[in-house]
Amino acid sequence: MADTAVPTVSVADKNAVVIGGTSGIGRAIALAFADDGADVVATSRSEDAVESTANELRERGASTVEVTCDVTEMSSIEHLYDAAAAELGGVDILVNSAGSVGRAPVTEMEMADWELDIDTNLTGVFRACQVFGREMDSGSIVNISSMSAGQAREQRPAYCAAKSGVNGLTRAAAADLGPEIRVNAIEPGFVETPLAGDAFEEGTELRAKIDERTPLERVAQPDEIAGAAVYLASDAASFTTGEMITVDGGFDDSSF
Repeated sequence: MADTAVPTVSVADKNAVVIGGTSGIGRAIALAFADDGADVVATSRSEDAVESTANELRERGASTVEVTCDVTEMSSIEHLYDAAAAELGGVDILVNSAGSVGRAPVTEMEMADWELDIDTNLTGVFRACQVFGREMDSGSIVNISSMSAGQAREQRPAYCAAKSGVNGLTRAAAADLGPEIRVNAIEPGFVETPLAGDAFEEGTELRAKIDERTPLERVAQPDEIAGAAVYLASDAASFTTGEMITVDGGFDDSSF
């Protein structure tokens, strides 16, 4: 039998769009893609953040274009695809990392906060999968879900519901878009990001509980989630679709 070359975990020479790519996990993924040789468009609603991240991408040798995107607006996502495809010559990779977290018990959450979380974390992913799924000839879509998709979190009803929906959408989109486009999701655990604020600071009761229940005894940095995105977007994951990869340090939720 002839030897078969094993595909490498690399996104070199691919064109990527990272929605929610100017802070936290999304930014780490965008920069990791650029460091690995991809051209990358990192977008969010903030013009300043888009400009700043674009400059970082250029410093790493990536081609990019500065374009903002609001995932609650279909026309905004359509404009994003058109701008990215025109600049890069097509899109091979889409990462959905935009997010919001409303904090209130289920009995007290305002309907506006519920609707914002669902629209941003779930419907926004659907819009992007729809627009990019129609236009991409082949490639990979990576959705950023959460371990909260399958675990209870106090005062996070909309966020938990939305992330559970992202997992279901990921499976359905994988079935619809295959074989040309693979669709997978990453379920991060506790990660130090601007969205988390100071919730995971060392010395707090919450941080002590997390460290106690995590075999690696710490929370993650955004760069540690980016590695999973590089894998899923690479040819090394060519037979992986409709899957959720959990990156949580082995966190034990049984008594949290």
